[in-house]
Amino acid sequence: MESALLQSNGIEALPQFLTSLAIGLLIGLERERNPSAKAGLRTFALVAVFGTLIALLADKSATPWLLIAGLLAVAAMIVAAYINNPTENNDPGTTTVTALLICYALGVLVWFGYSKLAVMLSIATTTLLYFKPELQGMTQRLTRRDLVSILQFSVLSFVILPILPDQNYGPYGAFNPYQAWMMVVLISGLSLAGYVALRWTGQRYGAPLLGFLGGLVSSTATTMVYAKHSKLNDNMLRLSAVVILIASQVVMVRLMVVSGIVSSNILKQLAPVMGLGLLFGISATLFNWKRLKNEGELPMPETSNPTEIHSALTFGLLFVVVLFCAAWLSDVAGSGGLYIVAIVSGLTDVDAITLSSLRLFNMDKLSSAQAVTSISLAFLSNMMFKFGMAASIGGLALAKHLAVGFIAIAAGVTLGLLLL
Repeated sequence: MESALLQSNGIEALPQFLTSLAIGLLIGLERERNPSAKAGLRTFALVAVFGTLIALLADKSATPWLLIAGLLAVAAMIVAAYINNPTENNDPGTTTVTALLICYALGVLVWFGYSKLAVMLSIATTTLLYFKPELQGMTQRLTRRDLVSILQFSVLSFVILPILPDQNYGPYGAFNPYQAWMMVVLISGLSLAGYVALRWTGQRYGAPLLGFLGGLVSSTATTMVYAKHSKLNDNMLRLSAVVILIASQVVMVRLMVVSGIVSSNILKQLAPVMGLGLLFGISATLFNWKRLKNEGELPMPETSNPTEIHSALTFGLLFVVVLFCAAWLSDVAGSGGLYIVAIVSGLTDVDAITLSSLRLFNMDKLSSAQAVTSISLAFLSNMMFKFGMAASIGGLALAKHLAVGFIAIAAGVTLGLLLL
């Protein structure tokens, strides 16, 4: 009886209205701090509640046009406020208008049972409003080349990927166009994130961040750049060694992230192997870092556009070739053939053999131990290549500073493999 009475009074709708009120207060709190905004804490809170109220009336009366009428009323109100009383700095107020309309729509969402989504969107909206200066500064730092990279990544992800067939072709059914291109998108996305962050942060945060972001984009390019600078400037010698070591260790983090995305089941075996390599490598890096006295001017690694169509096609082709070779040699020569492919391909690119091994593991053509071993061998092969490159470019002095760190990383990975 009491429950029926509560329902008849409409009290059961109170949680939705309280959620809407909270959403409006959250967004309005940020707008209240903006002197040019014509809507603040109370207005946003009331508009969110108004959205829920209109949604309730539209739902109960089966008149959906009320939702449109409410949206138009809110839009007309805030636009009129800016027309009748423009701001001193001639701010058109489009941000506040849009935020207010979103607030109304979120109130509507709450009534229709999407409270969690509405709360998430309100937090995202408030974050975008609050970090306006940082976002403006970031966009101003981006060059035309950076914007082209972002657009090219969008083409790779949202134009090419959706039209590819998700079917297996060729020997061993190893080639799947959709999944192959998905690997291209994954690697390009990780590289693009590091590329943009590297351009955004620049030299402000020193060697650790430059090494981390340089390794995220291309540890080989980072090694080459700092090896050159160590040769030209003796003060850069130890700094270059630290950056190169950090970049090389980031590769292990990157491999674990990629493996977790593509095949999370393998992380149980891969994480201890790479983790030991990281542990040993960090110890050696900290030793070099403590002895670092003069950083000098930090050069920026000159990395190429990571999402260029040509680069994506090259990586995609390499991935497919390595995948077929790994499948064929694994079938013909067993694990020995697979490991040969891993060592050879790892000299130039560790991502292709990693993704190929994960693909074969997902297809039950490789065991977890074989996949982890091939990934680890490719990493060790790639690290040997970078050490040789650093020694040939930077000379014996750089090689001496890198030797302990590279040996420590290799020892950690090898120990992890032995414990598999």
